Amino acid sequence: MENVILIQGAREHNLQQVTVTIPKNKLVVLTGPSGSGKSTLAMDTLFKECQRQYLESMGMQGIDKPKVDTIRGLSPAISVNQHVTNRNPRSSVGTVTDMYTSLRMIFEKLGHRHCPNCHWEIKPTYNTSDIDREANRFTEYIHCPHCHYRMEKLTRTHFSYNTAEGACPTCKGLGSVISIHTPSVFHADLSIENGAVDLWKGRYGDYQVAVVKTALEYYGVPIGDDLPLHAYRPEQISILYYGTDSDEVKEHFANINPPKTVAEGKFEGVLTGMWRRYSEKSGQSAEGDAYFYSETCPDCEGERLNSISREVTVRGKTIPKLVNRSLEEMLLWIEEVEKQLDENSYLLTEMFIQDLKTKLKRIIKMGLGYLTLDRQVITLSGGEMQRLRLSSLLDSSLTGVLYVMDEPTMGLHPKDTMGLVSVMKELRDLNNTVLVIEHDVDVMREADYLIDMGPGAGKLGGRVVGQGTLSELVDQENSVTGSYLREEEKMVEEYRSGTGEVVTVTGATLHNLKSLTVSFPIGCLIAVTGVSGSGKSSLVFGVLSKGQEKIRQGFSEVSGLDHFDEIVTVGQSPLSRMKRSNVATYTDLFTSIRNVFAKQPIAKEKGLTAKHFSFNTTGGRCENCQGLGYVTTNMLFFPDLEVTCPVCRGKRFKEDVLSVTYDGYNVNDILECSIQEALPIFAKEMKVKKVLDLLVDIGLGYLKLGQSLTTLSGGEGQRLKLSKELLETTKKKTLYLLDEPTTGLHPVDVRQLLNILHRLVDAGNTVIVVEHNSELIKSVDWIVDMGPEGGEKGGQVIAEGTPREIKVNKKSITGRYL
Repeated sequence: MENVILIQGAREHNLQQVTVTIPKNKLVVLTGPSGSGKSTLAMDTLFKECQRQYLESMGMQGIDKPKVDTIRGLSPAISVNQHVTNRNPRSSVGTVTDMYTSLRMIFEKLGHRHCPNCHWEIKPTYNTSDIDREANRFTEYIHCPHCHYRMEKLTRTHFSYNTAEGACPTCKGLGSVISIHTPSVFHADLSIENGAVDLWKGRYGDYQVAVVKTALEYYGVPIGDDLPLHAYRPEQISILYYGTDSDEVKEHFANINPPKTVAEGKFEGVLTGMWRRYSEKSGQSAEGDAYFYSETCPDCEGERLNSISREVTVRGKTIPKLVNRSLEEMLLWIEEVEKQLDENSYLLTEMFIQDLKTKLKRIIKMGLGYLTLDRQVITLSGGEMQRLRLSSLLDSSLTGVLYVMDEPTMGLHPKDTMGLVSVMKELRDLNNTVLVIEHDVDVMREADYLIDMGPGAGKLGGRVVGQGTLSELVDQENSVTGSYLREEEKMVEEYRSGTGEVVTVTGATLHNLKSLTVSFPIGCLIAVTGVSGSGKSSLVFGVLSKGQEKIRQGFSEVSGLDHFDEIVTVGQSPLSRMKRSNVATYTDLFTSIRNVFAKQPIAKEKGLTAKHFSFNTTGGRCENCQGLGYVTTNMLFFPDLEVTCPVCRGKRFKEDVLSVTYDGYNVNDILECSIQEALPIFAKEMKVKKVLDLLVDIGLGYLKLGQSLTTLSGGEGQRLKLSKELLETTKKKTLYLLDEPTTGLHPVDVRQLLNILHRLVDAGNTVIVVEHNSELIKSVDWIVDMGPEGGEKGGQVIAEGTPREIKVNKKSITGRYL
C-alpha cells in the first residue's frame, strides 16, 4: 500500500461506488467526458479528504467527510485550479510572482541616476551615514560627488508604482487616465433643442434644456432657440459643460453666487454629471462604454513611476522599459547584467539575480515567455494563471506531495504543451504524485498512467471505464477515450464559401498587433488560431468586437459589420458572481417549472402561486437560509464553510411548498435533478422540454438544474450562454465571437459542440472562434493563423485558408498539428 492511493466505495455526487488505485510518484491523467465524475473524484473526494485529515490532525473540525468508504495512502495535497480570483488592476505578473520585488532590489543596489542640480551621473552608493529620523520613518540621503547636492536615497519603495514614493502622481501608478470623448457627447452644429447633447433624449432631454436655459438666464447670458453649440460664448459653454457650482463658471462670474435651487437655475453640468455617474457605477454602464475611454497618462506616458524613479538605469535600461519587454527578453537582460558585475556588486545582488533567472526560466518553460512583468493579472486566462502558479510550485523542495491539477493545458497551443508536461514530470521526479484532470491527447501520451471515467455524464457516468497507458486504453472495449482514439480521424473536405461578403479589420495595432489588416468571410465558421500570446484575443475581442464603437483605440477601421443585426461576444468570464443564479434561472427554465407546480391541484388548494416556488423571494422559501439550502460558517483563517441549513435540511423551501409534487417530485427534487434526469419528468411539458433538449444537445446534460453559476467552468459558462442564444432564435443575422469554447471538453464532447456551431452558421449567422483545439480547428470553413510566436514576436497573420490549405502551408505553426 506504500506506493498507491487506494480509494474504495466513492459515492460523492454521481460516483457509482468507485474503487480505484492511483499509483504514487507518477504522472497520472484522469480523463473522460464532461460530467463523468473526474472533478468529483479528484477534487470533491480525494483532495477534500486530504484537506480534512490535515485540519483534523491540527485539532480543527468543520470539513464534512466526503462520501467514501476508505482512502488509504493519502499524502499532503495541493490543488492547482483554473479560477482567477485576483481582480486587482494593480496586480501584475511581476507582483504575483514576486519577480518585480527582485527587480526593484536590483535597481536599489545597482541603479544609476543623475543629480537634479548638476545632472552628473551618480553611481550606486552602498554606505549611507546621512539619515533623518522623522515621525514613524527615517530617510536616507546621499550627496552628489560633483556638486555635493543632498538628495533622498532611492530604495526599493521608490521603484514600486503601488507606493506614494514611487507612483506617478497624475495617474496614481495606473499608467492610464480615463477621459470623456467630448465629440461623441456634443454635436457642435446642432442646438440643444435639436440634439446637441447626445445624452439628452425624449422628456429627459426637454427637462435638461429647460434647466440649462434657466441657468444661462440667471447669469445674464441667455441664448435664443435653435442656437448651434459652435456659436456659444466661452462662459455659456462653461455652464453647459461643467455646471453652476464649477470653478470654470466661478472664474467667469466671480461676483455672482451660484443658484441654490433648480428653479433658480442650479445646473450640474453635462460633463460633471457624467463623471459623477461614472464614479458611482465604477464605469460599469452603457454611458461609460459609449463616451469614456482610457488614454495613456500624459505625464508618465504609461510608465506608472514618478519622474525620478523612471529615469534610474541598470546597464542602460530603466524599470518601465524592462517590465514591458517579454519574459524571454527579460531573461537575456538579467544574464547580461550578471556577466558584467564586479565581485562586490554581485555579492549584493546574487540572491535577487538568481531568483529572477530561476523564475523566468520556469515560466518560459510553461509556454508563457511572451508575457511581460507589467501584464495585469485580470487580463490572464484561467489557463495562463494556472500555469503561472504551477511554475511557482517548483520553487518549493517539497516531496511526497499529491498535486491535483485541473486542465493545465487550457488555453495552450499544442506547440507549448510539451514544456508544461516537462514541468509536471519535474514535480513527479521530486517524488511527488501528480494527478491531472485533462482532455489533451498529447498529455495522455506522456502520462505514466491513465484513469478513464464514464461512460456518460451525470448518472450515466461516475464509473471507471478504463485504466492503463494510452495504448492500453485503445484495446479496452468500455473506455470512452479508447473508443475515440480507435476511430479514424478525418478532416472535413467540403467547406462553406460564405456569402461572398467579408468583415475587414484595417490597421490593427492593439497590444502586439503589427498594423494588421485581415478579412473574415461572412456566413462561415472561422477559427483564429496561433500560439499563446500571438494576438488572437487582441484581434477578435480587442478590435473586431469594438468595431462599431465611436471611440477607436488600437485600429483604424472595421468594415462589413453593417451586414449584421448584432454582435454577440461569448467569453470565458463568469456568468454571475451571485450564488443565487443557477442553471435553471439563467435559462429562464425555472419560470416555466414554477408555473407547472403552481398549476397542480394541491397548490391551488393551498393558495400557492408561482411566486411561492421561488427560492429568491419571500413567501415559500426557508427564511433561515433564504432559499439557498445552506448557511455559511466563518472559519477564521480558512475559507468560509457552507453547512446544510438545520431548519429546511437543505431543501430550500417550507414544508407546505414541498408537499406539492409533479410526477412524484417536489420543487427541490427538481433543482437537484440533472438536466438529463429532468427530461423524462417533463416529457409532456413542451416549453420545458424544448430547453432541456437543447441543453443536452450542447453537452450540458450532466449539470444540475439548481447548480450555482459560480461553480461552472469557463467552458461550461460559454456553452450555457450559447444555449441561451439558440433559444432566442430570431431572423436576425448575428456575428458570434467565441473564446475557446472547447475549454473543459473531452474530444467526444467537442463533436457535440461542433454540431451546435454548425447549426448557428446554417441558420445564416457567422461564427468566429479563438481556439487551440485541433479537433475543432480541422472542422471549420476558414482559418486565420497568427504568430509566428507570442508577444512582440507575434501579432501577424502568418497563414489564411481552409483547413486543407493550412495543413500544407509551411509557414503555419497550427498546420503542423492538424
